[in-house]
Amino acid sequence: MTTTGNQRASWTNPLRDPDDRRLPRIAGPCGLVLFGVTGDLARKKVMPAIYDLANRGLLPPGFSLVGYARRDWAHQDFAQIVHDSVRQHARTEFREEVWRQLAEGFRFVSGDFGDDADFDKLRRTIEELDEVRGTAGNHAFYLSIPPKFFGPVIDQLEEHGLSDGGEHSWRRVVVEKPFGHDLESARALNATINKVFPPESVFRIDHYLGKETVQNILAMRFANNLFEPIWNANYVDHVQITMAEDIGIGGRAGYYDGIGAARDVIQNHLLQLMALVAMEEPTSFDAASLRIEKQKVLSSVVLPRRLDLYTARGQYAAGWAGGEQVNGYLDEDDIKNTSTTETFAAIRVDVETRRWAGVPFYLRTGKRLGRRVTEVAVVFKRAPHLPFTATATEDLTHNAIVFRIQPDEGATIRFGSKVPGSSMEIRDVNMDFAYGGSFTEASPEAYERLILDVLLGDPPLFPQQDEVELSWKILDPVLEHWAKQDAAGKAKPEQYESGNWGPESAHAMLARDGRVWRRP
Repeated sequence: MTTTGNQRASWTNPLRDPDDRRLPRIAGPCGLVLFGVTGDLARKKVMPAIYDLANRGLLPPGFSLVGYARRDWAHQDFAQIVHDSVRQHARTEFREEVWRQLAEGFRFVSGDFGDDADFDKLRRTIEELDEVRGTAGNHAFYLSIPPKFFGPVIDQLEEHGLSDGGEHSWRRVVVEKPFGHDLESARALNATINKVFPPESVFRIDHYLGKETVQNILAMRFANNLFEPIWNANYVDHVQITMAEDIGIGGRAGYYDGIGAARDVIQNHLLQLMALVAMEEPTSFDAASLRIEKQKVLSSVVLPRRLDLYTARGQYAAGWAGGEQVNGYLDEDDIKNTSTTETFAAIRVDVETRRWAGVPFYLRTGKRLGRRVTEVAVVFKRAPHLPFTATATEDLTHNAIVFRIQPDEGATIRFGSKVPGSSMEIRDVNMDFAYGGSFTEASPEAYERLILDVLLGDPPLFPQQDEVELSWKILDPVLEHWAKQDAAGKAKPEQYESGNWGPESAHAMLARDGRVWRRP
């Protein structure tokens, strides 16, 4: 069968066609409208990802990028901002010919989120791009803005006819986390968006799901017969999921204070990772099949009865990090010294399914920890060791499979091996797989994959509203428990020294179960 470029561009999931799965996924005629172009996310992630996609030949020649912000910029000023962001943060080599073609589609609209005249100007700009760039009425609206502005922007898009592309074109909206701050607000936010955009046109960005190493969890589990037979409570002792940062809040006090580590990371990133580890094999890797299996896991999660014993929270105190002395959280600019916002959070959850009954999942995240690392560690039960003496295996710990999400992307298998010598002595050794050493092609950034999926209308890596609500149902009781402690004056976030691995209460949480946290 022969195919044209236009046919190839219309595919949404090449995995569905095994004869053509190696062909690149190329977006058809389209454009992107970026709200919040002055923010760090737009400059450091979104704009460089768009250039990298163009550099790889995955965007159409007439692709357009419209920036919308309250700045008195001309089109060339916006182009310079994108240029500077690309030169500083792009993954691929800067090529002048790619840049010139891409920049021809740049436009900037100066405006407020509540101004009718400004959105009318945006509508005219999009119509002009459809005519001169051939974007065919296909546009995605990327809301890289605080959630409180979602409603006004969504209403303006509907009022000015921007949310409906007509019968022969599409309009989509991209929403960045946080998806609300609790279950009630998440439902209200969803109602605001869904009154204008149908669910299949709403893409909620969780950039962790776009990482190659996260998708590799599914590849290792279901493409190999080596792992799946032991991926259950008969062999697994527990699972640890860690997202650690060595930095503080930086200049994000206005965003971070009042939100905290649990809302910022556990509700989305870590619970999504847990779902991928614990899910059953889907019938295929399309969006619907993946969503069904992840929802089954999230709906099966149970919290321990004693949340005072199996949750932990902390705030980083002054200390040494990255070779320099740093302030504590309460000493950061614009942070009140009475703040009870946690910069470290850890919880235990149990997945009440036949596969995972009795296997605890420990989730932790924090700032100003020992190093920047995200990993998933599946820790196995000890072997009986009947043939060996106690001294032969005293240095042997649990076997483990560790998925390294960042920064050293890959996977490690830890097992016991005999130490060379005349005596029988067994110690841990590691078998390591690193993306950088096994493949000649560098892994694309998560935002490259996710933005391309938006333009293609391919949603497997985007959490749907049901998953968002289930995640809040898991986390809300923990947040309510902490809020009650604060109100009663019983407990506050425990201080931990910067550069360490969190508060003592987090270590005590695992010690109660006879376990310890891994040192990544």
